[in-house]
Amino acid sequence: MIQMLHKKGIRSGTMYSLGLGSIAFSFVTWLLSKRFEAAGIDRADRWGLFIGEWAPTFFAMGLALRLEETHREITGQEEYQEGRQEWGREPVGTTPTPAGMRR
Repeated sequence: MIQMLHKKGIRSGTMYSLGLGSIAFSFVTWLLSKRFEAAGIDRADRWGLFIGEWAPTFFAMGLALRLEETHREITGQEEYQEGRQEWGREPVGTTPTPAGMRR
């Protein structure tokens, strides 16, 4: 799933921003529910907690995407990950590189 999100162009910064946004949105919904709904403080608390639960999920997905981005930076191009490049013969004891790439 993380690879799919990365291929779709979603980056770790996006998820971190959504996490911070959900914290702010949680506070706003709690405040609005407390002031404008007749259901009382219990319902306001439930709204705030419900939306507040999103933040850890977004942060965890941001971390997973950051690992994906870092892994791709270390290994090289995306084609390498999908096995589309030819591998050149390397002497024993050296790190293999895709054919045509320099070290």
